[in-house]
Amino acid sequence: MLKVGLTGGIASGKSVVGEMLVALGAHLVQADRIAHQLMLPGEPVYNEVVRHFGPAILNHDLSVNRAKLAEAAFGSPTSVGSSTASSRIQELNRIVHPAVLRSQEEWMEETGRQDSRAVAIVEAALIIEAGAAKRFDRLIVITCTEEQRIARFAARQKVDLDTARKEVERRMAAQLPEAEKAKAADYVIDNSGSLDRTREQVQRVWEKLRTEAMSKH
Repeated sequence: MLKVGLTGGIASGKSVVGEMLVALGAHLVQADRIAHQLMLPGEPVYNEVVRHFGPAILNHDLSVNRAKLAEAAFGSPTSVGSSTASSRIQELNRIVHPAVLRSQEEWMEETGRQDSRAVAIVEAALIIEAGAAKRFDRLIVITCTEEQRIARFAARQKVDLDTARKEVERRMAAQLPEAEKAKAADYVIDNSGSLDRTREQVQRVWEKLRTEAMSKH
């Protein structure tokens, strides 16, 4: 089995590339979905997050309001880069990341048991920042232009471009610059062109990953 990390900045197109790889035969899990499950009421991670960030981050049904949690962790758009915002992000990461990483490892082990020639992909925004890159055999980084990132985020969240720009800047401040991520990658997929162009790159990368997974068997 080949363990692959799939990462990139916010709204770079990680999920789009992930879907393309799954269509070609990869197994994939999203760290965001794992985190979502871990933050359901009653889960240990949920209890710890509420204890640290307070009941103001909850909806009426006691589920976590992800927008409120993001604001509590990342700070308001005006506090980008502040030490207070940075320490709150680190606090959240300390609670959530270890549990997410454990779940990822369990998923990869189970995938390998079921298919020893599998290409098992974990899609996550903070693989490098969390010091998790060494857990993978290969790392794919997705890139795009800043303006595309903002436009995609605006469309996804149904907000105007100015709001999207502030939110993207706020979140990117908590991540490594894209150029730094690219340096750490085995494969860089440029998602700034058409979907067909992205698909061609994904196909080329997939062929290499599949060959490597088969040779490891």
